[in-house]
Amino acid sequence: MKKLKLIAIFLFFSTALLAQEKPLTIENYYKLKWGHAEEFIALWKKNHYPLLKKLQEKGDILSIKAEAPILHSGEDTRWDSKVTLTFKTEHLALDYSIVDPYKKQLFPDQESYNKAEQLRFELVISHWDVPVETIPLN
Repeated sequence: MKKLKLIAIFLFFSTALLAQEKPLTIENYYKLKWGHAEEFIALWKKNHYPLLKKLQEKGDILSIKAEAPILHSGEDTRWDSKVTLTFKTEHLALDYSIVDPYKKQLFPDQESYNKAEQLRFELVISHWDVPVETIPLN
């Protein structure tokens, strides 16, 4: 009986903690092979954006924003594409499998999808994700 009470207490507090999770924003940066930015963005829009839109429709993602720099910078600090995603919770942001249920639904020809995704990643020189938080100024 004590074990059941402990399990019930654990489940209650675990559920309460998950329910209190705050949104998490992650900036995804891509540094691409020279001359391939447009190709990368076209592949990203075709193969990855629809998955993110599904998550947004479901409510797991609160916002999606894509950006590219207007001016260039030095090679060591250069990035070509940035996608900012705000997830409903930290848990969802860190669960890379949340897109899996939609892959076959949106892309029934998995062989073509996988080849296009392989090409998209071959265009990437480096990629990094930066979780960010807003700093209150007042």
